[in-house]
Amino acid sequence: MSDIFVIVGPSGVGKGTVLRELLEREPRCWLSVSATTRPPRPGEADGADYFFVTPEGFDDLVRQGGMLEWALVHGANRYGTPKEPVLRALDEGRVPILEVDLDGARQIRRSLPEAEQIFMAPPSWQELERRLAERGTDRRELAAVGEFDAVVVNDSVSRATDELLHIMGLAG
Repeated sequence: MSDIFVIVGPSGVGKGTVLRELLEREPRCWLSVSATTRPPRPGEADGADYFFVTPEGFDDLVRQGGMLEWALVHGANRYGTPKEPVLRALDEGRVPILEVDLDGARQIRRSLPEAEQIFMAPPSWQELERRLAERGTDRRELAAVGEFDAVVVNDSVSRATDELLHIMGLAG
């Protein structure tokens, strides 16, 4: 079992809601903070919402192997998961959780193969497909479920959180 966990799932599946409950229930867990080249929005704090870095600083992180995964989003700004804070949290005895998209998970399999990858699935694929169609979201994530170490069905936030804690070896 890994000490670093990667959570992936389609838009609308409730990853953020389940992770908020998990963090409230288990103080050892630590949710990674992404780095971005975009400027902060009002109310955003560096290191809390994102690590705001210059494009040159981002390039340096990528070149030096300091990013576990990264992507160019909407052709404008880059986002990614810096490696150093994740490894530091692990060294401090915390349980790092990385919430990323499918491409990010695939990159992490190469940069951090020991991380356990968990796919969060909807209670009904038909309902999710309806929501995704309304949003125009790509369905590739649905087809990739077999790539993951575990699947958690989010049919109830409390139950899905219980299952995540069990998979992570943190259940009471």
